[in-house]
Amino acid sequence: MPKILIVDDEAVIRSTLREILEYEHYEITEADNARKTLEILEKQDIKVIISDIKMNGMNGIELLEELQNRGNTVPVIVITGHGDVETAVEALKKGAFDFIQKPLDLNRLLISVRNAFEREQLVGETKKLKKKINKHYEIIGKSPAIEEVKALIERVAPTNTRVLITGENGTGKELVAHWLHEKSNRSASPFIEVNCAAIPSELIESELFGHEKGSFTSAVKQRKGNFELAHNGTLFLDEIGDLNLSAQAKILRALQENKITRVGGEKEIAVDVRVIAATNKNLSKEIENKHFREDLYHRLSVIVISVPPLRERIEDIPLLAQHFIEQVSETEGIPLRSFTKEAFDELNKLPWNGNIRELRNVIERLMILCDKTITKADVVKHAFLYN
Repeated sequence: MPKILIVDDEAVIRSTLREILEYEHYEITEADNARKTLEILEKQDIKVIISDIKMNGMNGIELLEELQNRGNTVPVIVITGHGDVETAVEALKKGAFDFIQKPLDLNRLLISVRNAFEREQLVGETKKLKKKINKHYEIIGKSPAIEEVKALIERVAPTNTRVLITGENGTGKELVAHWLHEKSNRSASPFIEVNCAAIPSELIESELFGHEKGSFTSAVKQRKGNFELAHNGTLFLDEIGDLNLSAQAKILRALQENKITRVGGEKEIAVDVRVIAATNKNLSKEIENKHFREDLYHRLSVIVISVPPLRERIEDIPLLAQHFIEQVSETEGIPLRSFTKEAFDELNKLPWNGNIRELRNVIERLMILCDKTITKADVVKHAFLYN
């Protein structure tokens, strides 16, 4: 049953509100001062607070300030018999969910309580969803190689510095990009990912910078590009080594001037974007072969994070395997499986040319095709598609 805390130094007010709210099937707790309120919040799971402004000792505004200082996000509905616009504005600035004057309009109070519960529920669901997303992009491993990557992320993420992430296919470069964003000051703003290798060369400039209506045959309406969509956030350019030279030149200009121009447009648009790039190519060789601009490389590679291949961190295989077992079990509804030590030893011997992506596929295949306990023989039989 949802729990409400009523805070008022007048017993008659508390009793009246309790009667009304209990009739609506809410569970009620009372406090006659703000200090007692803070004690109750430490011990009970309060979902909504209804608080008076004028109280002995700490008043309602000071209570709101203390809740903010403690990081408490419980919605507070402020009630007062001495209401004015200035007091209402101050209460709302201090984080009050709503402000209601006495004598109370009971219908409005009940609507406000219901809205506060709905907001609290949405906040809780958002936190759970964000936690689930973070878990999806978790970097698993305790090997020295991956710990070095994690330490570099912690150091670089809070800055606005551009980062170039290098590594073979399937090593988890996109996870590094996500964590650089999640741990940055831009985490509340968009994270826009562009797979440069997957977009046809004739469309890449429109994808990145947008276009004006009529700028080419299929441009039937104006469209914002990814630089604009990532404003105040992070733009992740995956497989940047596959970009054509024309797009590279425009990206270089955008990085130099923090401005872009849509395809077919003339107006310059200011953008505030942190660019993170990734590639599985050797950009030094691409520069030698005139396939990649050296000046763009230097703009992108202020910090370089090299993600190690799985064969250089085989001690992480058991942790990664367990992570994928739980992940596949949850997403595919397959019962959990366990590995024998011999099975893990066999996994360690494999070349892992496809790196972590290949390991994930192997774990899923073994979970589908094998019994509860996965053995060395199971790994030998099913690890490779081309036995």
